[in-house]
Amino acid sequence: MPSLEDTFVGLPGWGKALALVGVLVLLSVGYYSLVHSGISTDLQAAQEQNQQLQDQIRDAERREKQYLELTQELANREAADRQNRRVLPENAEIAAFLQDLNRVAELSGLTIRLVEPRPEQRQELYSKIPVVLALKGRFHQLTKFFYNVSKLDRAISMENIRMTQPTLLPSGEVVVSVDVRATTYRRPTKKRN
Repeated sequence: MPSLEDTFVGLPGWGKALALVGVLVLLSVGYYSLVHSGISTDLQAAQEQNQQLQDQIRDAERREKQYLELTQELANREAADRQNRRVLPENAEIAAFLQDLNRVAELSGLTIRLVEPRPEQRQELYSKIPVVLALKGRFHQLTKFFYNVSKLDRAISMENIRMTQPTLLPSGEVVVSVDVRATTYRRPTKKRN
């Protein structure tokens, strides 16, 4: 029986070319089915996973940006709320209010003759806390007092301002007595359910 080598050598040139093409086709089919199709499937799966990860990254970046914006907004609101609590506190804080008025009066050079707290007046959105004051001093000291009260953090209104006849002192100074109602405000306490 002739060997494969003898059979190949005995083939004409076109037969050898045809056998070579057959071997190449078999090798290509084997390569494609064993190696390339597995790599192609893996590559496609990796591309899909990459796309999913890219989508997740974009979503995470969007959420991070939204989180940072909300964090900044919360910080701004907390700062505004702290400022609002100074302007309109929840507690009456009468002692601090009277201390502020006394300090401003002393800095302005006024004499406080009377401090008379009045009952709190409840309103729908706030409560009024009036205090009647009797002050004595020169006119420019009074204006300085009213100006400095307007610069305090807490909301304070000066109402029912009554000036008496000025008094001329032996030193030549003119002193004015003023009765005024200083009213501060507070937030109503929240109702607990």
